[in-house]
Amino acid sequence: MSLGNKTILITGGVGSFGQEFAKIILKECNPKSVRIYDNRELAQVEMEREIKDPRLRFFIGDIRDTNRLHRAFNGVDIVVHAAALKHVPICEYNPIEAIKTNIDGTVNVIDGAINNGVQKAILISTDKAVQPVNLYGATKMVAEKLFVQGNSYSGDRKTMFSVARYGNVIGSSGSVVPLFQKQKEMGEITITDETMTRFWITLDQGVRFVVKCIENMKGGEIFIPKIPSTKITDLAEAIAPGVKRKIIGIRPGEKIHEVLLTAEESRNAKEFEEYFIITPEFSFWDTKNHQDGKETVDKFLYSSDSNTKWLDKEQIKHLIT
Repeated sequence: MSLGNKTILITGGVGSFGQEFAKIILKECNPKSVRIYDNRELAQVEMEREIKDPRLRFFIGDIRDTNRLHRAFNGVDIVVHAAALKHVPICEYNPIEAIKTNIDGTVNVIDGAINNGVQKAILISTDKAVQPVNLYGATKMVAEKLFVQGNSYSGDRKTMFSVARYGNVIGSSGSVVPLFQKQKEMGEITITDETMTRFWITLDQGVRFVVKCIENMKGGEIFIPKIPSTKITDLAEAIAPGVKRKIIGIRPGEKIHEVLLTAEESRNAKEFEEYFIITPEFSFWDTKNHQDGKETVDKFLYSSDSNTKWLDKEQIKHLIT
């Protein structure tokens, strides 16, 4: 399914992902229109000033507001659900608000998509949803399951729901990269744990991966890209070589390493050259889908510390400059 001549709506559309997604598809995919759905007024104004394109539409609204969401979904072909509360400490301190947005809001997106006859909806997820140890990860795990099972609710309307799950986005708002860059000027870098590793993907790569997922999805898949890992110490050295480091210990709900695909999930996974697909175990799934994929080996674990692809310090420098 091409994005050409389609009406596409992005929840959380003024975030780092939403803005980059809009720029790329407006330039390369020739959509009919792109709707930005977000509750941040000033950010919408700034985005409209930066991206001057008559196909861009702006909707003030919150995914907690079902009436506004349903109105915004009218006439939409594709929904990209990127809206979420995603800062780990904030979600830990405000758990009920995190649940209202990340879980209840996701239910609203599913209902709105089905009721308005949306063709495809994809959830933007995170490695923190895998074996979660913090509330943010737990809410995204639930959101993933809601989206996969949303296919059994769509019935004759045939709305497809899938998930794109990937790791940390280099330089996105809230990531460690801008923090290290700011701390560099202050003369001291704070590191939680020197053995920590993370999956990394650029914003451009993340957007293009989601576009590919939309084009290939049949409904029910969790798509996982094959992306490199990096050591937190290499990241610090690439950004602030020679700057003093202070070890402060991991934050509540933080992991030393992240996982994108568990051994249990690998039993239902298929491997492709650039990504994995976790296939659902439900009656709505057609086993003929994605037959060109290679079955993965049982008990395969795709984690940031055991990854076969790594970024060295020079590669990190190239990505963040």
